[in-house]
Amino acid sequence: MGWYRDRLFPRLLDSACATAPKQAVRAAVCAPLAGDVLEIGFGTGLNLAHLPGAVRRLLVVDPMRTTRRTAERIAASPVPVEVVGLDGQHLGLADASVDAVLMTWTLCSIADPGAAVGEIARVLRPGGRLHFVEHGRAPDDRVRHWQDRLNGIQRRIACGCNLNRDIPAILDANGLRVDGLATFYVDGDPKLLGWTFQGTATPS
Repeated sequence: MGWYRDRLFPRLLDSACATAPKQAVRAAVCAPLAGDVLEIGFGTGLNLAHLPGAVRRLLVVDPMRTTRRTAERIAASPVPVEVVGLDGQHLGLADASVDAVLMTWTLCSIADPGAAVGEIARVLRPGGRLHFVEHGRAPDDRVRHWQDRLNGIQRRIACGCNLNRDIPAILDANGLRVDGLATFYVDGDPKLLGWTFQGTATPS
């Protein structure tokens, strides 16, 4: 499992998350970012290409081992990248220390998403926002049924990823207020994985 988690899965994830429709969503989510930005779930660095010039530095948190492709993306990035932790549930950052938090297709796989959201609320400066895109619990009964039925299998093959989390409810219940939200199925993704929440949230 260690070889799969550390070597093969990052490659599969990179491919699955680099489709043209998802890259377009990434670009939209990253566009408003500025100042000191914390990214939870840095993954293989796919968001680096979409960071605007207003971002001063990117602090990143991710448990995934750095791959060669990730290292190449970091080296090519005009924005300084600093790894500040492995666990979004326990951030080693001071209160009110970042201007924005970025999270793309990440909250699905954090063991305690409520703890991670609480930490995001803690480290955001006054006026700061979480900018997010996440997949999760679909509005269609048939899709939800299969999400619930297959969630255990998904967790095993996708290193903890959950199909059926209600992302806005998790944010609202743990210290963030969703103040902008769009929902849609991502083109090309299976409906089980494709129902998407894209928006922003501020500390409540």
